[in-house]
Amino acid sequence: MAGNLSRVAPLPSSGSRSSVFTLIAAYLGLFVGLIDTNAVNLALPAIRADLGGGVSGAQWTADAYNVTFAAVLLTAGSLGDRFGRRFVLRSGLVAFVVASLACAVAPSLDALLAARAAQGVGAALMLPQGLAIAAATFPDAAGRARATAAWAMAAASSAALGPILGGVLTDTVGWRFIFWLNAPVGLVAFAMSYRYLAESRNPSAGKVDLTGQALAVLTLGTLTVVLVEGRTLGAGWVTALAVAAVAGGVGFVLSQRRRTHPMVPPQFFGNRGLAVALLATFAMTFGTYGMLLVNSIGFQQSRDASALATAVAFLPMPLVYLTLIPVVNVIGRRTGPRLPMIVGLVLMGSGMLLYAGVGPDAELWLLEAAFVLTGAGLAFNTGPAVGMALSAVPVERAGLASGVVNLARLVGITVGIAVMGTVMALVSGDAATGPGFVDGVRAGVLTGGVVEFLGAVVVFGYTRKRRSEATEPTEEVCHA
Repeated sequence: MAGNLSRVAPLPSSGSRSSVFTLIAAYLGLFVGLIDTNAVNLALPAIRADLGGGVSGAQWTADAYNVTFAAVLLTAGSLGDRFGRRFVLRSGLVAFVVASLACAVAPSLDALLAARAAQGVGAALMLPQGLAIAAATFPDAAGRARATAAWAMAAASSAALGPILGGVLTDTVGWRFIFWLNAPVGLVAFAMSYRYLAESRNPSAGKVDLTGQALAVLTLGTLTVVLVEGRTLGAGWVTALAVAAVAGGVGFVLSQRRRTHPMVPPQFFGNRGLAVALLATFAMTFGTYGMLLVNSIGFQQSRDASALATAVAFLPMPLVYLTLIPVVNVIGRRTGPRLPMIVGLVLMGSGMLLYAGVGPDAELWLLEAAFVLTGAGLAFNTGPAVGMALSAVPVERAGLASGVVNLARLVGITVGIAVMGTVMALVSGDAATGPGFVDGVRAGVLTGGVVEFLGAVVVFGYTRKRRSEATEPTEEVCHA
């Protein structure tokens, strides 16, 4: 890889003090973006109370960000290869900070959603650049392993810190300060990029796939509209949008087969091992982030709980996840990725079924047990799913495979929030309190649990067909 990169500025030693600041500069913007995402989930009831919009407004507050993040992600990597990773990272930081300020002063829900979409673009520009800069800066194996571990820990810790921060700010100074806080931290990251980040690019990078990018936006955008707004749109609109989503998806696949430098190599579409890893990743984030949305609304409204109390109650999930990651890495090296993935999806499904069975107004210890099971399942599935994806492609395609896994993760988040939120609204009849509302929350979480079990069935079916590969080593990669 090092041979394909051009760099400007000297490389720090992987064990030096400057290397620590290099990693902070590379990852700080992304860390703020992930913190922001998890914090906003806790603030959704407060945003809904201030700006209106009902359940669909809460869904769009989350998914306006997720749609653009997912749709722009693969193109962002190509932009960094072509125009310089540090330059694109800075561009993403600027876009994210400006969009955050727009969120903070948004006078209406529509203005907030537009700014959230712009935030997603900024976050997508940052994500692949931080990892690529670290890989170019630390070409030795030890340095790269340290850089990857630092990225994984930053991503994972945001799941624990984000909800707490969101709860504290929402309950004290208001939800808008979640976005105000992004500005000073983003400016620090921008300043550090001048001092500690070397420019790097790929001289042989191909042209940016504008057609593929447009089709990706069309597909994911129209699909999300159908899932979130389909219950209120007429049959004609739903049909037209569904056709547009299918046509966009088909067009995307066909366009990738014809390009010299595709966003997604055509060989990936027929790779069964990669497909299973992507489906497992999709199922994992579908349930996890859909549950975050539904629980945030359900817990606060059914128990009259504050945002901070909700965040504290939810804390066992990320803490168990962080605790079990090293254990899962050891298990994965001994068994291969498939067994941990099956166990993980079953644990997640069990946790969601427990939550759906008792409801958001049940004894707190029962809900905590559901969060513990879900967090444990998340740990068992996350790293091994990435490992399966990387082991299913040639080494030279590992970077692209990792990007496609991230795409599957984001699509799962987007669709999970849309589907589980819509199920909650349909079953509850848009009620905000009472038994109907509780039933809606339970139905939404139940939907996530069913998807987790379906994911486990897919992985198990693939395992039976490929028994000879059951002991493949898995990569030590994790991403919240």
